[in-house]
Amino acid sequence: MHVPDGFINAPTSAVTGVVAAGAIAVSLRGARRELDERTAPLAGLVAAFIFAVQMLNFPVAAGTSGHLLGGALAAILVGPCTGVLCVSVVLLMQGVLFADGGLTALGVNITDMAIVTTVVAYAVFRGLVKVLPRGRGAITAASFVAALLSVPAAALAFTLLYWIGGTTDIAIGKVATAMVGVHVLIGIGEAVITALTVGAVVAVRPDLVHGARGLGRKLQLRVNGELVDVPPAEEAPAAPAPARASRRTLWVSGLVTSLVLAGFVSFYASANPDGLEKVAADQGIDRKAEEHSAAGSPLADYGVKDVDDARLSGGLAGVIGVGVTVVAGSAVFWAVRRRRGADASAVSTDASAVSTESV
Repeated sequence: MHVPDGFINAPTSAVTGVVAAGAIAVSLRGARRELDERTAPLAGLVAAFIFAVQMLNFPVAAGTSGHLLGGALAAILVGPCTGVLCVSVVLLMQGVLFADGGLTALGVNITDMAIVTTVVAYAVFRGLVKVLPRGRGAITAASFVAALLSVPAAALAFTLLYWIGGTTDIAIGKVATAMVGVHVLIGIGEAVITALTVGAVVAVRPDLVHGARGLGRKLQLRVNGELVDVPPAEEAPAAPAPARASRRTLWVSGLVTSLVLAGFVSFYASANPDGLEKVAADQGIDRKAEEHSAAGSPLADYGVKDVDDARLSGGLAGVIGVGVTVVAGSAVFWAVRRRRGADASAVSTDASAVSTESV
């Protein structure tokens, strides 16, 4: 659903740019609360994984394909604020390096694909886990529904933006019907990918999944015929070395999976236009589309310039994309985590000073 330059007029694109910048600023502050020394490395990996899976277009209807948006997956795994940052990093890398999604439309894409999908998905997810029975199955089921609904929500958001600032005169009802119709189908694929990924991580390390925090089933005993919650026992400190080894194994496995998906499996992705491209062509939305300003990039269109073998060219581009995204994402989240530590140290220092003065 990457919006190219020329679909949305300059004033609307500028406003969405301001909205995106504000959301990123808020998300940077929110991510300090969501990330800790265990989950910060996972956030960079999530961004790289989303980049890789977005290369895997899957067929959804005659002549149409879809791909993961990733907002639901990121929000559930690492938190909604961190999720906005993850998808934004992916969109920035795609726009600058691979000429995918217009640079003047970057605000539109972040608003639509990062903010809307993350907010809608996480709201639906939290609502469902409150009413479903506690357990891994509930987390997986809630992930499925949240991801499914986030995609047509993004389609409606694009329709609204097009109604406000579209560059062609097309009946908005037709645009809405076409966009929602095809993106409901794409949402099913998004839901399957999200549920499988979240379920796999929850099965191995549920403590690293932001959406699974506090959802463990409470231990109960029957006393005088009534179920009573057992008071939490004092937990022994976890052995740090095995925990670090487990996190390292998960991180390495995720990175290898991302590299394989982008470097090899992506060659077999559907070549059909995605939902937005198909609707744009059918409805005439693309009549004023502009050539991407990075069309001459050495990695434009997910291929390496001057490499004639299509399989090798696409595979190398995918591997480079995963590498650049994981480095960029990890740098952002390391900086956020470091700032959280600095803030905590400042608060501790202030508290100590107040205590000393009172004495």
